[in-house]
Amino acid sequence: MGDPRRYVVIGGGLAGLASAVWLAEAGKQVTLLERRGRLGGRAHAMRAEAVDDTPDNGQHVIASGYDHLFRYLTSVGTREYVAFPHGGTLRWPDGRSVTMRTKGIAAWRTLSGAHPDANPLERVRAALATLRLGWQCLHQPADLADLTTEQWFDRAGMPAKAREALWDWLALGIAAEPVQRESAKVFADVLATGIRLGLRHRRAVDIGYPTTDLDTLYVTGALRVFDKHGVRVRHRAVARRIHIADGRVTGVALADGTIVPADAVVCAVPNSSIGGLLDELPEHAEIYAAADKLGYTPIVSTNLYLDRPLGTTAEFEALIGGTGVIDEVFDRQRMTGRSTAKAWLYCLTTSGAYEQIHKSSDEIVAEQMALLRRYYPAARAANVVQAQVVRMPKATFSQVVGTHALRPAQRTSVPTLVLAGDWTATDWSATMESAVQSAARAVDLLLELPSMA
Repeated sequence: MGDPRRYVVIGGGLAGLASAVWLAEAGKQVTLLERRGRLGGRAHAMRAEAVDDTPDNGQHVIASGYDHLFRYLTSVGTREYVAFPHGGTLRWPDGRSVTMRTKGIAAWRTLSGAHPDANPLERVRAALATLRLGWQCLHQPADLADLTTEQWFDRAGMPAKAREALWDWLALGIAAEPVQRESAKVFADVLATGIRLGLRHRRAVDIGYPTTDLDTLYVTGALRVFDKHGVRVRHRAVARRIHIADGRVTGVALADGTIVPADAVVCAVPNSSIGGLLDELPEHAEIYAAADKLGYTPIVSTNLYLDRPLGTTAEFEALIGGTGVIDEVFDRQRMTGRSTAKAWLYCLTTSGAYEQIHKSSDEIVAEQMALLRRYYPAARAANVVQAQVVRMPKATFSQVVGTHALRPAQRTSVPTLVLAGDWTATDWSATMESAVQSAARAVDLLLELPSMA
């Protein structure tokens, strides 16, 4: 006899999608509630009508150590849409560039001496500091949680040029916070996870990217799984409260006053949306307080269509020089093979975009074009065909000093209610892998439940 439980997943972002897919694969009756008219959450495709194109609302990178994400992509049949290049590019305003390598001796050179102006002594100091950081990731000092990443770098003796060329940029990319704010422990925990995965797989962690749009990568295949297994998806279903009685979930109350019956619930919403949902859970006050203290980090992404190529040499390039305006430039022609008949598309990202988030789209594009002209001579004559500025004021939870211990576990005091989302406790920072790993843990907890009498 099949499991008579009614499983409800709240939230159609990546954590919710993975939870629904894996519950469906396990033969469960699943209903997915999404407050918006589409699935994908903070990762979805857009339309650029002027150039008849389908860009994303923000560029994603994918590490080879994202084991749970690859499990999800395998489940939905889109694993083939992830590629791993030979390396990215670090670019300076004067036109110089260095190729980032992630394998072998070349990877060690990138970690310890990527700056073209670094002298032999600075390269030795950078190598020693890199070894110290690696050791302290795996054997963490007691005060690491009280340090910013910048303070940790200084204490390890990381030279300024090595920080400029790689380490400050790497830390920003991992936690979406500048090193002056970012928690050293958050960064160290992620590096430790990468080191352990590298040792387990006997190879370095590579950085890759999707070769298609995010809807195709994350959503389209999930819909096929839902159709196959009879998963019910309800759009514009705004969940207000999870009802609990006698230590069991009984249903989910919606904003329109209706109740969705439920015997088990995966609550897979961002920390910014958790308020009110868990009011009947005994420990709701502690979870709400953690969600509030974790706060939010803004990210600005721009899909910039130009009338000519920039002259990039890699699929993604980091702009080095402490500008704080663009972290990375992604060449979508190289990544997806898209046609350039109408324009060349470059996806620009700014993490920790505290200064940019409140500016107008015109101001942001003008600022970005001015910067691109410093780094790419070809940009000086380039014209903007179309630009889409995507402001995400609550892109991820904040990973500053004092937040490392706040992320709640997937398990709650009510066995039939579990949490998922990148802000819950995982081995990673705010990443797609963190979201999907949380879903895997949440689903495992529900599948371990004893059979209903």
